[in-house]
Amino acid sequence: MRVLGIDPGMAIVGYSLLDYDGKNCKLISSGSIQTKKGDRESARLLEIYNDMRVIVGELKPDVAAIEKLFFVHNQTTVMPVAHARGVILTVLEQFGIPVFEYTPMEVKKVLTGFGRADKKEVEQMVKISLGTEILPKLDDTVDSIAIAICHTRSVNLC
Repeated sequence: MRVLGIDPGMAIVGYSLLDYDGKNCKLISSGSIQTKKGDRESARLLEIYNDMRVIVGELKPDVAAIEKLFFVHNQTTVMPVAHARGVILTVLEQFGIPVFEYTPMEVKKVLTGFGRADKKEVEQMVKISLGTEILPKLDDTVDSIAIAICHTRSVNLC
C-alpha cells in the first residue's frame, strides 16, 4: 500500500510517500510545496492546488493521511492552514484517494507511546521506523512522514 502523508500549511506543505508491505515502511518520495508570504492568499492556494495535483498524479497513492487541524496556541494561522487543507482535500477527492486524519497528539502517541512527545523523540522514531539516520531537513516534511507512519500503525488501516 502506498501512503501519502501530508502536513498541511499555507507557507509550507510537507508531503511524503511511503510504501507499506504490511510490516515495513519504505520512504519512496518526500518534499514540500512552499509558497511566498507576500503573495495573495488566493495565489498561494492555487499554487498548492496545482502542485498537489502534480504530486498525487505522479505518486499515485492508495490512501492519504493528513494532519487534522488542532490549534491551541497560534490562533492567527488557523484560517490560512484550514484553507490550504481544504484545497489539499479537494485534490485528494478529485483523484478518489481515501483520506485518514490524525491530530498531532495521535501521531505522537502512535509513534512514541506518549501524546506529548517532543519533536526529537518523534524524529528518532521516524528514523527507527525507516531504518535510516538521515531525514529531510524540513520539519514539515518529517512531520508528513510521521503522519504516514502513524497511518500504517492505525486501527483505521484499510
